[in-house]
Amino acid sequence: MGSVRGLFDRLERFYDTVPRDGARVAELGSFVLFVRSGTHASYARPRTGSAAPNAADLATMRAQQRELGLPEVFEWVHESTPDLLPLAEAGGLVVLRAPLLVLDPAAVPPGAGDRARLLDPDRPRFAADVAVRRAIAQVGFGSPGMLVGPAGAVERDAATVALAADDLAGERRWHRSGRVASALAPARGPALSSGLFQRVDDVAEIAGVATVPAARRIGLAGAVTAALAIRARDTGAGLVFLTAGSDEVARVYERVGFRRAGTACIAEPPPASAAVPPTYSTGAG
Repeated sequence: MGSVRGLFDRLERFYDTVPRDGARVAELGSFVLFVRSGTHASYARPRTGSAAPNAADLATMRAQQRELGLPEVFEWVHESTPDLLPLAEAGGLVVLRAPLLVLDPAAVPPGAGDRARLLDPDRPRFAADVAVRRAIAQVGFGSPGMLVGPAGAVERDAATVALAADDLAGERRWHRSGRVASALAPARGPALSSGLFQRVDDVAEIAGVATVPAARRIGLAGAVTAALAIRARDTGAGLVFLTAGSDEVARVYERVGFRRAGTACIAEPPPASAAVPPTYSTGAG
């Protein structure tokens, strides 16, 4: 993986590149604002190559977010921008410190991904599979964490919505290009866990790993994660990473070959006045 500094430089390039495909971008001082539509949350990050953020830049960006009617959400990697954490907290923002993990390819247990299946954009069932993947994420992230609960197949089916033609075409295009891959588990029978990766050059991020509450703690999220990691590794990704919502969730990923490398920070105003921040892999189980 190269030097530690090289690792975080690669992550910063990835974080700056991925949202630009589907967002309007505004640069203000040492921050860049990604304005996204629909269900995708908008957020600001430190601008790649800029000076370290300062309190004035933070206040200016927050004012811009409020003016645009956007949530005051900031994301960054602590090891890349360590000065931002005390600034955010001094400004009254609440900061989630999320474990950032990197795949150790040699540590993936044999057969770890066998209980999951990868989605094939050229199979007739692809449209239905993507709809189910999204429904599982909706149900899983609706009850974040790893607690077992009653929501299961019924709630998944109620949340399943057929994709519009242009949406489906986009999913096929991204999957065929290798920029995105998706997985469902179990491999046979109705799916109860799902996830995907996004890839830029040789860097892939596994995200959106979710399990419906009724099927948690039986290893499905680990199987989905392992299947995606193996696909990314086998198709040339030299760096595969993910962000976990908590130390408990991180342990799921450590069991399939991931190792903690840093801390991803998500900052927002206190809950009474804040929108819900972007959710990482907090729906695992």
